[in-house]
Amino acid sequence: MAHFRVLSGLLLAGLVAVVAPAGPAFALDESDRLLLVGEKAFDDGLYPLSRRMLERFVEKFPTDPRAGDAMLVLGKARLSMGASEQALDAFKKALAMTPVPGRPQEARFWEAETLYKMKRYNDARTDYARVTAAEPPSPLLPDALYGLGWTDLELKKRDAAVSDFKRLIKEFPDHATAPPATIQLGRALIETKHADEAVTLLEAFPTKYPDHRLVPDSRYYLARAKIAAGNTEEGAAQLREFARTYPNHELVSSARRAAVDSQLKSGKKKDIAEEYAVLMAQKPATAEALYDAGALAAGIDRQKDVEAAWGRLRNEFPDHALTGRASLEQAQAVFAKNNFKDAAALGRVAAKSSDNAVRGEAFLIVGESEMKLRRPAPALTAFRAAADTQGLEPALRYRALAGTGLAYEDQKQWAQAAKYYDEVAAGSPDKTLSSWAKTRRAAIAPNLKPTDKKP
Repeated sequence: MAHFRVLSGLLLAGLVAVVAPAGPAFALDESDRLLLVGEKAFDDGLYPLSRRMLERFVEKFPTDPRAGDAMLVLGKARLSMGASEQALDAFKKALAMTPVPGRPQEARFWEAETLYKMKRYNDARTDYARVTAAEPPSPLLPDALYGLGWTDLELKKRDAAVSDFKRLIKEFPDHATAPPATIQLGRALIETKHADEAVTLLEAFPTKYPDHRLVPDSRYYLARAKIAAGNTEEGAAQLREFARTYPNHELVSSARRAAVDSQLKSGKKKDIAEEYAVLMAQKPATAEALYDAGALAAGIDRQKDVEAAWGRLRNEFPDHALTGRASLEQAQAVFAKNNFKDAAALGRVAAKSSDNAVRGEAFLIVGESEMKLRRPAPALTAFRAAADTQGLEPALRYRALAGTGLAYEDQKQWAQAAKYYDEVAAGSPDKTLSSWAKTRRAAIAPNLKPTDKKP
């Protein structure tokens, strides 16, 4: 299919090149050709070609009766390319036309979608609400309800989101957005303290949508709903079952942590100790069981048991993703107790993880541990590795950059230190860290050469 689309695009482009008009006599033919190529290219997913053809059409033929439809498709092509500002401009122009092109409320809906993508949630909500309130109802009403629900979630209006998703599911149960809306409704019901209602809703999901890709998600949130409803034991068991059944799902880490947390919150240390023993005795051993055992032991502050479980995890499953996660958590725990040597060693184990988030944070704790041990050279290496890790949260990245500056300062490399302090001071989302960087920059200023002193 992809090959066909590319070939189709080449043929359409060739058509434009070969039969392009030689003079004004072909102006009408050119308008037909530009519009045809632009619309077909959009249908084939060839958005750059579609955008070029339609931009030429609306520029050269602004009074053509089809200009409105072309402007609407042009907006969608721009949006598909990530050109949100230009897409918004096209949709606004379409809305200003008489009559407004497209299906009823179509231009308004796409303006809302663009505003949502731009994170202008209040403006997006206004547009979605206008589409959902239109009379007669727009054919895009279910899509607008779905967008409105997500917008209300972004705006922390969870009760409103519950109403949005309920209306969508009730009025359009067979629409493509109904299954994902059901999942989001379940989440919102949990967050608004209506866990029993969420349980009822999510229990029906696998039966109602047996082959849907979100069946695993429904099982995860059902377990969370049961815990929220007070059925802690069954909910925790279902979370562990979810993790075993869908080991590669993006919610697996959250499921394991939630299962452990629910047991720890129960406060029954005897039950937790018994569960630890069961997990440690499991045969054959699994990385998941050993990780959960260590997490349970950590929750009741039994450090020898933590090391027993996670030590086995490192020895028996050295390449498993949970090994890195466990080592990072141990590193953080011993760092908090000022055991910087062990924190650095455990951090280096965690830094071998294939998970970018674990690896980046592990490098960071190695750097901070090495600085505490007054070893700036290895600290510098670790801090730079952390800052270079893809996807590291901005707050953690700026901590790594601040550590880089401190390691350079400790080695009396003043110009390099100043460079990193300037970057942290200018960009860190943490105002305390930004202020600290400015203070350090001022402190080393007397050591800088004249050419280095300008911030």
